[in-house]
Amino acid sequence: MSNAQAVEQADPRDPNFYQDPYAFYHHIHAANPSFYWQNYGHWCFTGFKEVNALLRDKRFGRQILHVATRAELKMPAPKPHVAAFDQTEKYSLLALEPPAHTRLRTLVNRAFVSRHVEQLRPRIVRLANEMIDGFSADGGTDLIKSFAAPIPAIVIAEMLGLPTEMAPQLLNWSNRMVAMYMFGVDEVTEHDANQASLDFMAYLGTVIAERRKAPKEDLLTHMITAEQNGEKLSDEEVISTAILLLNAGHEATVHTTGNGVKSILESGLDPKTLFATDEQAAATVEECLRFDAPLHMFTRYALGDITLDNGMAFKKGQVIGLMLGAANRDPLRFSNPNSFDPFRTDGANVSFGAGIHFCIGAPLARIELQVAFTELFRRLPRLKLAETPSYNDVYHFHGLERLRVEW
Repeated sequence: MSNAQAVEQADPRDPNFYQDPYAFYHHIHAANPSFYWQNYGHWCFTGFKEVNALLRDKRFGRQILHVATRAELKMPAPKPHVAAFDQTEKYSLLALEPPAHTRLRTLVNRAFVSRHVEQLRPRIVRLANEMIDGFSADGGTDLIKSFAAPIPAIVIAEMLGLPTEMAPQLLNWSNRMVAMYMFGVDEVTEHDANQASLDFMAYLGTVIAERRKAPKEDLLTHMITAEQNGEKLSDEEVISTAILLLNAGHEATVHTTGNGVKSILESGLDPKTLFATDEQAAATVEECLRFDAPLHMFTRYALGDITLDNGMAFKKGQVIGLMLGAANRDPLRFSNPNSFDPFRTDGANVSFGAGIHFCIGAPLARIELQVAFTELFRRLPRLKLAETPSYNDVYHFHGLERLRVEW
């Protein structure tokens, strides 16, 4: 296939697009599963097989300046007014490649393995019920604000060893920083995200200094004290990792909770059957992740000059877009891909990524989602939509502005 084919246009800031990107994906799957997205200025892949393979392809990476200079790539200089935001990303697991990524991930990974996070399930059950207790007598609520957002923020804050009452502030900083991933970000947003980054880093710096004097049984202390081959994490690495865990650790879970409740309520299926057993609850969560994914595009740099098996060629430094939301609806991989079916036998998804950047928090997110859905529909079996939900104007992060429900 020649790189000269298949040019497509779709404005990520057009409400018709971000409210329903699946219509565009349906067109792409029928036409050219690999296409040049003119609005972004790079090639994109939408096939499940291709996205899954490219996520694992070590010839592509999340960073490029470790193997090339800005001058070589004709890359613009960093913007001084987003220096703090850039600092938070400098040591982010999501932005690093081996060997730096391997070292950092190894030191953090232990806290997120399945057997460890499974011990958090009773706490998450209590937390979900506390949230529901807060609004169950009201007859209606915005589930994003009262349920979906607080749970993962509190869980990750407690894992790190931050006070539960800090969760709203952490959410505020995180939401302002995540706005940087919008298409066509304006300077006002950049300044605001930078201020949020400064405040977030300053807060964590203070907590880290306290932990050095008085260690606790928490993830921050673990990151400060953990060693690998005699090496420890620097404060900058600990801060970057803590911010990533807080931002990524709630952002995708909030969106999947909201999107999933919407999918379930719009499907007309009986929630009792969807959560009748632990196995079926897990399958329902996986279908929610597939059907309306929380993250729709992940980019990679070509780390050298590359020719793919299909003949497509990329120069060192070129960006490609891996379209997770589209891959999850690939008709070559799934029967009736645009149908929400928690009982399907061909279930799978790439919503957590794959390869070395597979989401470190996936086991925790799965538990949070299983518990949140199960407890919500157990406690409020008459739950229904109070208005048609609408999505935020942040295409990459596909999530609802609000989710008004009643019972």
